[in-house]
Amino acid sequence: MKTTILGLVAVTMLLMPRPAAAQGFITPFMGFNFGGDAKCPEVTGCEDKSTNFGVAIGTLGPVLGFEEEFNYAKDFFGSTPAYSSSVFTLMSNVVIGPKITLVRPYFVTGLGLIKSKVEFTPTSLLDNSNNGFGWNIGGGVIVGGEHIGVRGDIRYFHSFKDLDLLGFSLGGQKLDFGRASVGLFLGF
Repeated sequence: MKTTILGLVAVTMLLMPRPAAAQGFITPFMGFNFGGDAKCPEVTGCEDKSTNFGVAIGTLGPVLGFEEEFNYAKDFFGSTPAYSSSVFTLMSNVVIGPKITLVRPYFVTGLGLIKSKVEFTPTSLLDNSNNGFGWNIGGGVIVGGEHIGVRGDIRYFHSFKDLDLLGFSLGGQKLDFGRASVGLFLGF
């Protein structure tokens, strides 16, 4: 797992675009998951939302950019005394969107790691982890100046690999979900 993450980060750093007009950024964010396999079936009307948090780091040019995004969601499938769950994503994304005065609408898509984990007992004697590659697609808007602003987006995540339970494939069941988030955009 650590080797995979370090490898993805190293490749990402080598492939990051470095145009003269590019602006670096970091965006810490919070959000919640919905739809698909998340415990909230829809983006609205869900009373039992569990928050997730993450950070996006990257560069933005006049129209194109790149970001590396890390996200962690605790209690993704829900939580009871019998089990707890989480999902971690590490995505390398292309960002497409022109800056229009103080507003930058954008489209984002990319590939990366999706790791889900379910611990079935309070003492963690039995757990189930799924590591695999997946993709994400979405869009949003950054509002503010060059150095500080607010970023909000909605993304859809989908794994390439079928989920398994204790080593047995769930036959065609892939992890998929949406995420709504808002964060602080810090440009440098």
